[in-house]
Amino acid sequence: MASLVPVSDPADPRLADYVRLRDVNLRKSLEAEHGLFVAEGEKVIRRAVGAGHPVRSLLMARRWAEPLSDVLDGLDAPVYIADDATMEGLVGFQVHRGALASLERLPLPPVEAVLGDARRVLVLEDLVDHGNVGAIFRCAAALGVDAVVLSPRCADPLYRRSVKVSMGAVFAIPYARMTGRHDGLARLRGAGFTLLALTPDAAAVPLDKAPMTGRVALMLGSEGDGLSSHWIHEADEAVRIPMSPDAMSAGVDSLNVVAAAAIACHTLVGAADAP
Repeated sequence: MASLVPVSDPADPRLADYVRLRDVNLRKSLEAEHGLFVAEGEKVIRRAVGAGHPVRSLLMARRWAEPLSDVLDGLDAPVYIADDATMEGLVGFQVHRGALASLERLPLPPVEAVLGDARRVLVLEDLVDHGNVGAIFRCAAALGVDAVVLSPRCADPLYRRSVKVSMGAVFAIPYARMTGRHDGLARLRGAGFTLLALTPDAAAVPLDKAPMTGRVALMLGSEGDGLSSHWIHEADEAVRIPMSPDAMSAGVDSLNVVAAAAIACHTLVGAADAP
């Protein structure tokens, strides 16, 4: 097993990878500079290591050394042991799951590489909430979507909260990020995908009536404004999830993006599996 290194000072420079984990701007800068991300909790750490991400270090309460002993066995990285107060002073909140890992990011593949043999793909335009991105990855992995493509401004799937909410599903499904907003969809169409734009517009085609033969890419828009007019215009078909006739009288005209993604993934993959 890797040697355990006791630490007691939140300002210890050896712990710099874990500083202020809820400070989004700081974390974006620090993680981009060092090519790292942080995984929280035993299950997520295992999935990150299993996906081939090299470990930079671990930080945990001593009680987690035994449950993670197989991960620590032969690990060529420091394992810092701290009490709850030290960890809270460092990361900025109480670490209920008791264990954190700093891991190296792997190079993102180009969009064409993740498409490969994929038949059902989600395309996310400018979702900015890391929790929503993580939840959508979990839906995609659970329901059998083959890959996810992100717009350039979409939130980072490897941000700690994304990874945590996804329960490690960000390591289970291939994804790539477009290099440009306006040419990314053309690449999908060039790879033979039918582009469906999900919208609450009542004039759109019900999703279960949309063309689903061959390769299909379903586009989901940002939390507030939905898909941009440009992306809707570029789509082969605008589609909607049919709402209850009583929805409008109840003051509901749409679903949040995670609920919509779950329903859409189920419909999308079900159509692919249908005889």
